[in-house]
Parts: sequence; C-alpha cells; structure tokens
Amino acid sequence: MIDRIAYTAMTGAKHTMGQLATTSNNMANVHTPGFREQVAAFRAVPLEGEQADSRAFVVDSTPTAYFNPGAIESTDNPFDVAIATQGFFAVRRADGSEVYTRNGRFFRDENGVLRIGRDVSVMGEGGEITIPRNAEVEISNNGIVWVRENGEQRLNQVAQLKLVNPNIRDLVRAEDGFFELPKNQPPAELDASVRVRQGAYETSNVNAANAMVQMINQTRMFELNMRVIQTAEQNSRQANILMTLSNF
Repeated sequence: MIDRIAYTAMTGAKHTMGQLATTSNNMANVHTPGFREQVAAFRAVPLEGEQADSRAFVVDSTPTAYFNPGAIESTDNPFDVAIATQGFFAVRRADGSEVYTRNGRFFRDENGVLRIGRDVSVMGEGGEITIPRNAEVEISNNGIVWVRENGEQRLNQVAQLKLVNPNIRDLVRAEDGFFELPKNQPPAELDASVRVRQGAYETSNVNAANAMVQMINQTRMFELNMRVIQTAEQNSRQANILMTLSNF
C-alpha cells in the first residue's frame, strides 16, 4: 500500500513540475508576437506486470496549443503584418525547412530579403521575397506585396505572401516555437481565403492573469504530492514500530 501511495505521489510531483515549466514558458512569452499558448495536461497510465495492476503513474503532456487569436496591435510599420482570419505565414528556416507562424513582425535585411529572424525568411508563393532598397511597400489584404520605387505613382507587384491554413490538429510545435507538419506530409498549400492587415501585428494569446493562477495552483499541487509522500513515510515508520512491538 505504501509503495503504491508513494509511487503515485512521486510521479504526480515530478510531472507537476513539468506542467509548471509549461506554464512558466507561457508566461515568458506573454509579449511574444503570434505566440500560441501551450496546453499542459495530466493523464494516468496504468503499470503492466505482475502485482502491478493496481498501480498507476502520472504523465504530463502538451499535445497541442490554444489557437484562439491574440489581440492585434497597430504600429503603422509597413513591415508589420497581422493575419485577420484563421491561417499562418509560411517561413523558411536556414536548413530550408518550411514552418508556420502567426508572428508578422517582419523586417528587410541588408540584401532586401523579407525576414522574421536572422536565419528565417518569409516565404512567398515562389520562394523568398526581396524588397528593393528604399522602395515603399504596400501589402494588400490577400497578401500581395506591391512596391513603389523612386517616387513613381505606379505600384508594381513583386510577390505574394504564402498564406496557409493547414488543419491545426496536424501541426506540431517545434523547439524553436514554430509550427510544422509531420515529416510524412507535404508542405501546406497557399490558401486564398486567408486575409492580412498591414501596419499591425498579432500579440500572444496568453492571458497573464490566468497563467499566474495556473502557476499558483500547480505549485500547490506539487506541495500536496510532496506532503502525501511525507505522510506515507510517516505511516511506514509507525507501521514498523507497531510490527516490532507486536513481536515481543
């Protein structure tokens, strides 16, 4: 009995710490543009084996994320773009892999390439997007990128943002925070229904107050599990004393 109590409490305490780490990561990204809140959940897993049928251990998991939209902040920066509907921006890592994000705080590097990070470029329908130096940029709500050079009145189309809308159940959060599709699936295709808004970006969808409450509850749960372990140890000591006395 003591073994079962201690084992369950031990795994509960261990994975409560993992759940607390997930919530802490959400709190740390409360101001990260386009960040999707991670889901932290518990599940019980029964043990298999002789005389183990009555035991279970606890594991935490982060199977997905909350994909509800975050608030949109206006900046009037022409390189800030917010997705106004469901969907994602397609971006390319340095290794050439395609991943997806709601973060629309883009910038133009020294070579004119539109990027979201030093080694992460924003993808257009035909690859990387290059903006001529000193050109004015306008992005229509369907993701078409127009530029005006040297004070010209005419706008010239230079690219089409690759806006996609894959099934969110298929998306997996990578270690760098981007979402990706499983290796056995092809890259998501351009979705003409996705709409964007220039001069704004989407903020994180993490609610700081709710995350703080979760951290408090998870800390209390950890303390409760540790108290159960201590109680089991005390009961074991008392049982040993009683067993010793009964032998006299």
